Amino acid sequence: MHRTHSKFSLVTLAARRAREINSYFNQLGEGLGTMVPPQVSSTSRKPLSISFEEIAADKIVGVEMSAYAEIEAELDAEMLDEAANDVVAALEESAPEAQVEQDEAPATEENA
Repeated sequence: MHRTHSKFSLVTLAARRAREINSYFNQLGEGLGTMVPPQVSSTSRKPLSISFEEIAADKIVGVEMSAYAEIEAELDAEMLDEAANDVVAALEESAPEAQVEQDEAPATEENA
């Protein structure tokens, strides 16, 4: 209990980690390797029990939601900046082609 501020936060942390462990076991055969494996060796096969063992061994630490929200907001801003840069680059690549088409269009109208 000393690892979190309340019983609710302890259970919430364990449940979130149990979902991650469950996802890890489900994606093992796919070869993706994106999930973090269990951090303790356990005789238990249940993800929730494993997550409580990880918390008891100080392998998993709870993060305040406000700090998590700040980190998530920073990552979202970075992703939006990258996406905006990609869109601008794509528009700049297609802009010369559009400019050539616009230059040709008035010339044909003047000849008619």
